[in-house]
Amino acid sequence: MAFRSGAAGGDDGPMTTAQFPAEVLERAGLPATEAGDWAASAPGPDAGPFEAAAEAVTVFLARGQGFIQRLPAAARGTPGELAARAALAAMMDQARESFLRSHAAGLYDTLTGGCTRSLRVEELLAAAAVRVPGLVPTSAQLEAERARALPDKEGIELAQGLLVGQVLAVPRAGRHLIGAMLRPTPEALGRLGELRARGVVDLGPVRVTRRGRAGLLELSNPKHLNAEDDLTLGPTETAVDLILLDPDIEIGVLRGGVVDHPRYPGTRVFGSGLNLTRLYHGRIDFLFYLLRDLGFVHKIYRGLALDAAGGEPAAGETSVEKLWVAAVERLAVGGACQLLHVVDHVIAARGSRLFLPARKEGIIPGASNLRLPRFVGDRAARQAILSGREWTAGEPDAALLCDEVVEPAEMDRAVEARIDALTNSGLVNAAANRRALRAGQEPVDLFREYMAVFSVEQARCHLSPALVRNLEVHWNAAGRQL
Repeated sequence: MAFRSGAAGGDDGPMTTAQFPAEVLERAGLPATEAGDWAASAPGPDAGPFEAAAEAVTVFLARGQGFIQRLPAAARGTPGELAARAALAAMMDQARESFLRSHAAGLYDTLTGGCTRSLRVEELLAAAAVRVPGLVPTSAQLEAERARALPDKEGIELAQGLLVGQVLAVPRAGRHLIGAMLRPTPEALGRLGELRARGVVDLGPVRVTRRGRAGLLELSNPKHLNAEDDLTLGPTETAVDLILLDPDIEIGVLRGGVVDHPRYPGTRVFGSGLNLTRLYHGRIDFLFYLLRDLGFVHKIYRGLALDAAGGEPAAGETSVEKLWVAAVERLAVGGACQLLHVVDHVIAARGSRLFLPARKEGIIPGASNLRLPRFVGDRAARQAILSGREWTAGEPDAALLCDEVVEPAEMDRAVEARIDALTNSGLVNAAANRRALRAGQEPVDLFREYMAVFSVEQARCHLSPALVRNLEVHWNAAGRQL
């Protein structure tokens, strides 16, 4: 197991300069006195205004990186060398956190021109890497990290979680970032004409088809039972945008494609969650979680913000949202189950399994911790997230997650009937009613605060040895090929 960054100074809180284990570095062949002097130079919360603090943290992080570069690569390190890396990285992450607690708002204003320019999360992080070197990894560092399997990663992505979490914790900056993530992608804007002219857009693993007044989003990843991964994420967001942008579409429908699998040959599967094989082999970055839940999942729930600077459009600003129907067949696992919490109507084939395997995976199941209790109650939500409770469509307790249960052969008819029922009287008040429901259930600031916590905690989960162990024990990940 390679070293993972983000270690704290023990159960009593962050490591202090006095606790910095210089002798650990000395045993790894690094100069203890020089390292101790470096630790003592860590900039504190009183490092001055933004410009001065940014310069100070850049210098400190550069020196720390210099120590790390004197050590062998993490995958080849001895236990002593890994311990030295852990001590160095812990000090560096604490310096990042200290800087961001004081200057996240100033950094965000600097990068966005005082909230006059919208940057998506990935663009914000790239800009921050240039403006404050060392604060988050560069594109080159991320590319090198992406080439490593999950057990061998060096943990540099934690810095991304720290930055996004601190930005989201600032109300003005956080709302603006959420608004930026609700804007349509350039890919969707570029292909909208194709959808309007042809009625279909093939995005590879995702296909959008306009059928009457409905837009069908079909995820097709048959080798992995329609799991989500780095290859499906961008196309799925583009597809959601297209359905929301096309004025001829009134309702979005989510459905899994036909799979070729020994257990479900020639049948549709709604989704089997995260592609754990690609996760273990390092292809799924930490940023996947943020782009997914701040991106297409949130767009399904809150709609597109075409002019809005924040999560909810103000008077005179343009937004668009539509009703969504989920057609669940066979499985709604993990991320697929999370989608049931943001759509307006769930049709499930009898016998379909609905569950969140978070306990066996070791990660946070998106925003389910925020949303699932609204559907099934706090106790059942804890059982699902912490103990692996499942629901089966057609059984009484699953009625809290499903609006309709139909026989598998009746799904096509049920989807068409629901589309007709929702559209035959017009949908003038649909967006207004959705906004009114959200006002009491999940106003944008509640979501913002949740995602601020999620950004940091999910980064720690993603980089945890426990996740690797869970994947190897429960998924046999080491024995599976891409």
